Amino acid sequence: MSSKKELFLLLVSDLIFANLSWSIYYYIRIESGWINFTNVPSFLGPMVFVFIYWVVFFYIFGLYKHWFIRSRFEEFLTLVRTISFGCLLLFFFIFLDDYYKDAKIVSRFLILIYWGLMVFWVSLGRITIRSFQMSLLRKGYGLRNTIIVGTGEKANEVKEMIFANPKLGYKFVGFVGINGDKNEKEQLGVLDNIQDIISKYAVDDVLIASDQKYDELIIKTMNLCSALKVSIKIVPEVYEIVSGMVKSEQVHGIPLVEVKTELMPFTSRQFKTLIDFILSLELLILFSPVMLLIILYIMIIQKGEIFIKQKKIGRNMKVFSNIKFNIKQKGIGNFIYRFKLDSLPLLLNVLKNDMSLVGPEPEDIENVEAAITEVPYYTRRMKIKPGITGWSQIKSFGDTNISSKKKLQYDFYYLENMSLLLDFKIMLNTLISILTNKKI
Repeated sequence: MSSKKELFLLLVSDLIFANLSWSIYYYIRIESGWINFTNVPSFLGPMVFVFIYWVVFFYIFGLYKHWFIRSRFEEFLTLVRTISFGCLLLFFFIFLDDYYKDAKIVSRFLILIYWGLMVFWVSLGRITIRSFQMSLLRKGYGLRNTIIVGTGEKANEVKEMIFANPKLGYKFVGFVGINGDKNEKEQLGVLDNIQDIISKYAVDDVLIASDQKYDELIIKTMNLCSALKVSIKIVPEVYEIVSGMVKSEQVHGIPLVEVKTELMPFTSRQFKTLIDFILSLELLILFSPVMLLIILYIMIIQKGEIFIKQKKIGRNMKVFSNIKFNIKQKGIGNFIYRFKLDSLPLLLNVLKNDMSLVGPEPEDIENVEAAITEVPYYTRRMKIKPGITGWSQIKSFGDTNISSKKKLQYDFYYLENMSLLLDFKIMLNTLISILTNKKI
């Protein structure tokens, strides 16, 4: 089943069962007569609002992602956690609204009732969809044409896994050899020709499994497939070259990790850009008195240039000038550095769309050029905008001895796990690090 059809079915299921849960809850709360109300709330308006609320909430928590390797039980647990948190937040706002409207606050057991209805009905809808998917896959319907990059023992193990477990959704097409691999009868060609192979055999999934460890294998495969609509998954021993930090999924004894050629879905990227613009504008307005005081301090006390402008490399190798306050580390300057107030002008870079609030740390031109030469996969880091803060920044907060390799691992962890939820987590941890002067 294609990801678009899967998404459509999930949305229809949630539409039916989330609204059914609301309808039953409304009947218990209003129509049953068990609870007295001075002002009876409307039915349709809140139902539409609550459904949109759940769609956004499920999207943020990854419940509309393509179903890869997860069991139905694992998805059920994720759904229970998400609904639990969502119900607490939703009822907090409902009770807050009742309080300000001086309405009677009803039994808190209503929270438990609505939670139970949501868990039962929404889970039932999703489990039905997943069972239907698995039934089709077992019968050979909706299988995804799959090639394995690599030959040898490891590649053949993955091939056997595909044949033994049709419910995983893979249909083995053939091997793609790497330079030095032994030519096998099921080999369709070599890695340099993978684009033609994908087009010829209508490939949906690319699995990387090689007995040999090539430093450039993963990034070369990703670069060759970046413009094609294929999913790339790798065996962790190879994946360690890139990061070594992402938890793998066990598929009948063979661990696989999915690598995204598209780092963030289009809608999430647009939403992230919108959040960057709104928050950076609000922060500039909020801290404008502080920024004015710093400017006056530099002009009157330091008597020097107000700003430092440094050439940095941004998304897609674009050169831009990042802006910071020119502060000397003595006296009040130490206080400004301690609380990172010298970085406030970087919010202007965010407004100009050169930077994001969250992303890898911006690098000098010379460092990037050297890194590209030494690290074959470094260009992947340059596919997103650099950030004022980021996973690497909070993990190395105040640590001047951290190695560039370790920071790069942190950057790739962020790239492979990019989400709006992770961005909010990083921003919160950044605030905590600044206030406590400790890394998280």
